[in-house]
Formats: sequence, structure tokens, C-alpha cells
Amino acid sequence: MRLVVDEIRGKDINEAYAVLKFSKKRAARQVEKVLRSAVANAEQDALQNNAAFDVDRLYVKQATVNGGPMLWRYRAAALGRAAPIRKRTSHVEIRLAEKEED
Repeated sequence: MRLVVDEIRGKDINEAYAVLKFSKKRAARQVEKVLRSAVANAEQDALQNNAAFDVDRLYVKQATVNGGPMLWRYRAAALGRAAPIRKRTSHVEIRLAEKEED
């Protein structure tokens, strides 16, 4: 997940969507959902504050992936023992900002 997020950090929204769409990593779909949610949140904030909003001026200011809770499962191992299986989850955080006009 961190590899995918590193690819879109600092890029504008349209370029980030293109990178995620053509990425072969399975985590790209989840990161794209989070990015779409962040854009929708920015749009709703602009509507509530009666501010001007242009999606094309947005870029990914900050994107982080932190570890979430782990599910522990066990599978059978040799000699009657159990081997642990860790099913990892993650917390993805994406912050957007508007580009300054030159």
C-alpha cells in the first residue's frame, strides 16, 4: 500500500487518477477509493463555506499509510503445532490542497 501512495504524493488529482488506474498493484483500487472520497469531501467543504471550487487545481499534499489492527489466525503446522497467520490492515490518509495561482 505504501508503494502505491508514494507514487501519487505531490501530484495533481488528474495525474494521480491516471497513475492509480494503470497501476498493476492490487492496493491501487483501495487508494483510488480514498482519493475519490477526499475529493468529494473537499467539494462538500467548499459548498458549505460558499467558496470557489475547482477540482483541476487540487493536488495531493500529504498521503500516509499507517498500520491498522491485525487479525491473528492460525494454521496447522508439522508435529501438531500451529503457525500464526497475520492478516494486516492499514489506515490510509490523504490530504488535498489547492495550487497557488502564479
